[in-house]
Amino acid sequence: MEGVLWYLLAGARGGPNRCRILEALDDRPRNANQLAADLDLDYTTVRHHLDLLVEHDLVENTGDDYAAVYLLTDRVEENWETVEDIIGQVS
Repeated sequence: MEGVLWYLLAGARGGPNRCRILEALDDRPRNANQLAADLDLDYTTVRHHLDLLVEHDLVENTGDDYAAVYLLTDRVEENWETVEDIIGQVS
């Protein structure tokens, strides 16, 4: 899991935005539209990052695509210390 986190959050071009999304979801679950507004990002950018995070089992959604609420998976919560270390180096 640590390798996946480093790749997605620090090794890829979109890592800083994915870090911001994870931090926002750690604060509280949100849908893609709320994330886009809260983080001042384009909706399609947020959806792209969410799709990658879901694909790698870092976040999960609860509902249909449009109104789905996203939250952190147990897997990423168990590795939150690593996420915080990466965020500290990326930001």
